[in-house]
Amino acid sequence: MSYADKVFKEMCEDILTNGTDTKGEKVRPHWEDGTAAYTIKKFGVVNRYDLSKEFPAMTFRKVGFKNCIDEILWIWQKKSNNIKDLRSHIWDSWADENGSIGKAYGYQLGVKHKYKEGMFDQVDRVLYDLKNNPFSRRIMTNIYNHHDLSEMGLYPCAYSMTFNVTEKPGHDKLILNAVLNQRSQDVLTANNWNVVQYSVLLHMIAQVSDMEVGELVHVIADAHIYDRHVDIIKELITREQHPAPKFHMNPDVKNFYDFKLEDFELTDYEAGEQVKNIPVAI
Repeated sequence: MSYADKVFKEMCEDILTNGTDTKGEKVRPHWEDGTAAYTIKKFGVVNRYDLSKEFPAMTFRKVGFKNCIDEILWIWQKKSNNIKDLRSHIWDSWADENGSIGKAYGYQLGVKHKYKEGMFDQVDRVLYDLKNNPFSRRIMTNIYNHHDLSEMGLYPCAYSMTFNVTEKPGHDKLILNAVLNQRSQDVLTANNWNVVQYSVLLHMIAQVSDMEVGELVHVIADAHIYDRHVDIIKELITREQHPAPKFHMNPDVKNFYDFKLEDFELTDYEAGEQVKNIPVAI
C-alpha cells in the first residue's frame, strides 16, 4: 500500500463521516449548468509525508505525473501567468482571451522585492537563503497578495511554502523540509496532484541546495468533497492499493532553472484507471 493511499482514504472517510455539508448555504462555485456546487468540508486537515521514505503518489488511480510537474515548473520556474506556457488545460476556465490568469501564481513569484542584500523575486530569495542562511526561520513564499486579488482570475488555493532545515544524526547533508499552506482544496481533483507536484518541488530545491529531502507537511484550511464527487470518492477509495512508485530526478542538475520535464520519472508505478469526465466546479 502506498502511504499516500492511506492518507487519502482516511482523509476522505473523515470528511464524509464528520464533515460539514454546505448544501443550501451561499456558495461561490457552480457547475457548468449553473447549479450551485455544494461541498462536504473539514477544517484544518494536516497531512505529513516523509519524502525520504517514499514518493507520495496515490495508486487508487494514476496521477498525471508529467502534467503535475509541468504546472509546478510553469509557476515556480517560468513564473508565468499565461496558459499558453502550460501544456495542460486545467487553467483554461480562469484565463482571459489572451491566455492570462491575471496577477496570480507565477506572476506573484516573479515580482522582485527589495531586501538588504539586494533585489530578489520570491523563488530566488528562497534559493539565496538556503545557500547563505539555511537555518533562517524566514525562508518562505506567499502569493496571496491582497493588493492584487482583484486582478487574479482565481484567488490562489495553494498560496504559501515555508522551508525549514534540520539535521539527522549520521547524515552529512542538511535536511530540507517544507510546509505547504492551502486555503481551499477540491480533494478529488487536486489533493494528490498538489502533493505530487510540491513533493517534486521540494526534491528540486533540496538537490540544487545540496541538501537531502525531508518532510512535506500539507496544511489545508478547507478540505472539501463536492456533492457531485461523493459517489466517485466512495468508489475510488475501495479500489486495490499498490506499493508506492519510485521517483527519479536527473542528479546532474545543480541549477534550479535548468530542470526540464524530461528530468523526472516515476517507475514501478502500478495504479488503477483514471476517473474520466470528472465534473469541475468553477
